[in-house]
Order: sequence, then structure tokens, then C-alpha cells
Amino acid sequence: MTFLEFRTVPDAHLDRALDLHYLAFLEKDADGELRKMHREILERCDRVGAYEGDQLVGLLAAHRMQLSVPGGELGCAGVTFVSVAPTHRRRGVLSGMIAELWRRCAGAGQPIAALWASEAGIYGRFGFDPATRSYSLAIDADHPLDLRIAPDERPLRLVDPDEAPEVIGAVHDRARQERAGRVSRDDFWWRTHVLREEDEEDDDLSAPRVVTIGDPGAPPAGYVFYRTENDDEGRGTLHVRELEAESPAVAAALWRYVASVDLVERVKAWGRPLDDPLLRFAGDRDQVRVTQEFPALWLRVVDVPGALRGRTWSAPVDLVLEVTDAGVAANAGRYRLTVEAGQGKGPVDGAGLAARVERTEEAPDLSLDVRELAACYLGGHDPAELLRAGLVTEHSPGAAARLGAASRTALLPHTTDEF
Repeated sequence: MTFLEFRTVPDAHLDRALDLHYLAFLEKDADGELRKMHREILERCDRVGAYEGDQLVGLLAAHRMQLSVPGGELGCAGVTFVSVAPTHRRRGVLSGMIAELWRRCAGAGQPIAALWASEAGIYGRFGFDPATRSYSLAIDADHPLDLRIAPDERPLRLVDPDEAPEVIGAVHDRARQERAGRVSRDDFWWRTHVLREEDEEDDDLSAPRVVTIGDPGAPPAGYVFYRTENDDEGRGTLHVRELEAESPAVAAALWRYVASVDLVERVKAWGRPLDDPLLRFAGDRDQVRVTQEFPALWLRVVDVPGALRGRTWSAPVDLVLEVTDAGVAANAGRYRLTVEAGQGKGPVDGAGLAARVERTEEAPDLSLDVRELAACYLGGHDPAELLRAGLVTEHSPGAAARLGAASRTALLPHTTDEF
């Protein structure tokens, strides 16, 4: 087997990296503004390349992200642009790039990593597991949206997408404080990942539309971002990309709006949280239908003690966790997780209880792989569910339930940003 070297992809090789990415994903070579945007994104990422001599045969990029976790946020490697040349499959290219990424995470203060999986069967063996799940929804907009609560009647305002980050950024920031799994956004992220002028997935969609709700001159109480399209028969579809609201009444007003736009016969919403209040306050569930449920953000715990200390906990607990990790040897072992009622608060004042995490040789209460730890970490999965599936071993009766009570969050984690 030819020797492979894993090293940083320099700026001078970015066009080669993009060519490799388009080749691996069977995409036509992007040109013009799209290729320029992809290059800008790569310029801001950490980049691991697999080289066979001077030939680039593998690429893995990682955003330097801040991801919201219960009680605060943590540095996170947002894995993207993962590409292996079709001539070099099954030769350890991906394994080598990921091993190099774990080494870099340790030096960059990133105790977690995350990605969106193009193929679900690949990333479990590297310790990733879905930590958030989402719904897709469809609303019949042929008649007014039937609601069980009174919508907020404050005025709506159409916002120029170029001005939107400044107008709605604070609303998104508040949402990040309430839900784990949300990516911190700067102006570049808003422009390249959220409010792009064109939709990479569908050329037929309109430019982004942003509508806010709130009193004139006051900060908005919520917003919706969407795109529209018409079919050959003139029937309109409105695609909700993101909707944030400070209250159920605000959410009801925004859903009522999107379902009442002229010429729109149906509303589609991709990637809604499993505890979306729309599913409760909709008066007619034949009008508002769940069309799909899917795993969204995949998480990997790269530094077990750092991650456990980096979030807050909702209830006292004292457990010894035995963690296995085939990918990061330093993670494997037993940890005593101690959360006490009088122990003080975590990273965000008032957001929960902080944890002490220490290595120990004591007998474990619960044994689990790092993959199952990732599934539970943001509060999206109950360890008891994994116990019933045979993925967690309980040595002390009730240990899984106690860990679940401590890791539970008021709102389910949810991710809207694909990367």
C-alpha cells in the first residue's frame, strides 16, 4: 500500500480540494459565486488532507464553532467537506483524517465535534451518534390555519435579507440559550449558511424572505425565514427554513402568516424540533401533518471529562460511568460524575448545576460506549431508552434513570444549521 501522509491543506491547494469534493459527491464543478463561497468557507476552516506523495486524495474540513450545550456553549469542530477520491476508498483515508482531527481538537479546546451525516452507516464507527432529531411538516394552506390559541397581533415586517442578521440576530442568540445544539452565527455564517441568495439544493426557489413580528421600534419577538416556488400549474409552495418565537402566541402568528400568503397552497417546513408547539396548538392535525422524522446533528465526545464539566445538570447525581472509546484512547476508563444541590451553578448563572468529574477505579454504575454518551449528552435521548435497547449496561439498579434525570433539559436540543 502506498504511504499516506495526513497534513494541513494549504491555501494554495484549495482549488484542488474543491475539485476533489465535487468528484467525490458526483457534483458538477461549481463555478462563479458558488465556488467562491465554498472557497471562502474552506479558508476559515481547519483543513486535514490525505496526501499520496503530492496528490491530494482525501479532505476533511472543520469549522471552529461554538455549539450551545445545556447551560452554556463549548468549542466544537464542525466537520464538513469530507471527501475521499474514488480511487482510494477502503485504504484508511477517512480513518487517518479523523484521527488527525482528534489530535487537533485536543489542542484547540474542542471537547466535542459535530457533523451532518451524508451516509448514516459511516460515522457511528468513529464515535458519532445523532444527538438531535427533527420533524418535517406540511401545512395545507388552501384555507386559514386552524389554531387553538390566539395569535400575537403585533405587526409583521418584511426585512431585507442583507439587514436581517442585525435585526434578528438577538432572537437567534436567545434561542441558543434555551436550546442545546445551536451554532453561534457571525455575519459570515449568516451570509454563507443561512441567508444565501440562492439555494444550493434547488435552483427553482426564490431568494430568501425574512419577516419579523413586534412593536415598531422595538426588538422583534420572533421571525420566520422562508423561500417560495411555483409549479408549472401556478400552485405555490412556501418553504419555511427557520422560525423562532419568544412565545406560543408569537409562533402562532408567524405560522398563520406563512399559511396565508397569497397564491401559496402548501407550506413545507424542514427541520422542526420534536417539541415544536405548533403540533399542540394546531386545531386540525389533518391540516398540519408530520411528513418525516430524521436524525439531525451527529455529535462526538472528544474529551469526556471536559464535555461532562462543560454542561450543566438539572438534578443531583453521583455515578461512576465506564466509557469505552476505540477512537480516542485517552477517553476510555471510569469517571465519577458528581452533581450536588449545593455545588454551585455552571457556565451560565442560574442555568443548572455544575459537575465534578474525576477518574476512578471504583466499580461502575453504568457502562456505555462514547457513541451512546454522545447521544445523551445534549439531553435529546434518555439513557434508559438506550438501556432498553441493549446499548448501555446497568450495574447499579436505576443508574440509567438517575443519569437521565440529571441530563434532562426543559426543551429538547435542536439544530437548524447544516454545514
